[in-house]
Amino acid sequence: MNKPLRIAFYALPLLVFIGLAILLGSRLGTDPTELPSARIGKPMPEFSLSALDAPQKILTTADVKGKVLFLNVWATWCISCQVEHPVLKHMAEQGVPIIGVNYKDYRESAQKYLELHGNPFLFSLFDEKGDLGLDLGVYGAPETYLLDKDGNIRYRFIGVLDAEKWETVLRPRYEALLAGKPLPADDSALGSSL
Repeated sequence: MNKPLRIAFYALPLLVFIGLAILLGSRLGTDPTELPSARIGKPMPEFSLSALDAPQKILTTADVKGKVLFLNVWATWCISCQVEHPVLKHMAEQGVPIIGVNYKDYRESAQKYLELHGNPFLFSLFDEKGDLGLDLGVYGAPETYLLDKDGNIRYRFIGVLDAEKWETVLRPRYEALLAGKPLPADDSALGSSL
């Protein structure tokens, strides 16, 4: 083996190692559970879906404009959604507007679930194929989005919403939008905001 080929033979693994070390080193200090959203600060994706409880009624993006509200992605097959359901009911009892997105579910199952456990939603969109979920960038249910009165997505919370997260993470952001103030800084790896 000639000298230039031998140097290349030994240098290549070293260069690969250095490249990997730089790549991994650049990720130090970042949260690997963070799931950023490209939709933050942008309008709600355009949609035209039937209402869960009224298949003949078509709802569009215009139906989510006009007030600060939450959009909650849920499904009956989602155990985590069942765990967070009492918190959503508590929020609704406090007058917080929530719109449901029933995600990749069966209409009859979802209707029966809400009849049995209570319905915290102003209305639920029936996203049978998951097209709206795909446009939102949903990783899985449950996910909760905070929308401003113009229909722009201002915050995204991934995972089960419990009473503590409502009080410490979502409620301050909701109240800030209602008051026309900037959203608090995001200190949670489960959410992202603008």
